[in-house]
Amino acid sequence: MFSGLSSSRIGLIQALIACLSWGLMPVYFKLLQNVDALEVVSHRIVWSVPLLLLILYFRKNFASLVAAARDRKLRWLMLTSSCLIAANWLIYVWAVHEDHILAASLGYFISPLMTVLMGRLFLGETLSRSKWIAIAIAAVGVSVLAMQALDTLWISLALAASWSCYALVRKIAEIGPITGLTAETGLLFLPFMLLLIWLTFNVPASGSDQHFGDDRTIDLLLIGGSIVTAIPLLLFASAVKKMTLAAIGLLNYLAPTIQFLIGVFVYREAVTLSHMVCFLLIWISLALFSTDSYRAGKAARALPSL
Repeated sequence: MFSGLSSSRIGLIQALIACLSWGLMPVYFKLLQNVDALEVVSHRIVWSVPLLLLILYFRKNFASLVAAARDRKLRWLMLTSSCLIAANWLIYVWAVHEDHILAASLGYFISPLMTVLMGRLFLGETLSRSKWIAIAIAAVGVSVLAMQALDTLWISLALAASWSCYALVRKIAEIGPITGLTAETGLLFLPFMLLLIWLTFNVPASGSDQHFGDDRTIDLLLIGGSIVTAIPLLLFASAVKKMTLAAIGLLNYLAPTIQFLIGVFVYREAVTLSHMVCFLLIWISLALFSTDSYRAGKAARALPSL
């Protein structure tokens, strides 16, 4: 399929497919709107485990999972990251179900900047003047939104914070993306499987209109949550090895942009003046941030090797 293409072009195609998949995620979870968000996330976690184990088997990478299980520090890091990713998924699915796609997309626009700030605070990474300005502009944008949309701002901040903290933990943990996700979902498997069993026998308490087993289409969508979780990540992880970090950084903004457009033009979510001002400032901030990252990467590549 990709014969004759350069490695960087293959990486670009893989990254675009992954980002397009993430961008269209609201449409997928809207199809499951009659299923409680907690139940959707539970199925996403439970069905991801066998799929990820199968991927590890074909990649002949079980040894990395065994090594991670034997490392005490890594186990604690994986437990932390598993809690963060579960919280992120739950907030996101709930936000989509409750018609807050714009708030969710804003969270993923803010998260790269918050991640950089956390890197400075906790890892001692240096920030250029342009990046500090970018973070300050983003903070102003969030403050503007807080004046008029305080009721949904917590969604954006919670998604940004949980994803940024997740990225920080995963940066510290020496584990690959697929192996790490397998470890995380593996740790969450038992409690969420027990939760699904409880919801099955306590239908009124779940709050859902539909459940697994009620409709074949819903069943397939719930199982398919594992595929939309694992496959884009696998493609993106492969693309990272073939592309420059500057290009990858720019592509990270494609998914929330698609989500924003879907929220406005497909699901007709209301866009207020504070939304427009906030998103404009965020986009200016990201433009400054990306330009500075590109220049820094270009300068680093221009240095002669010693």
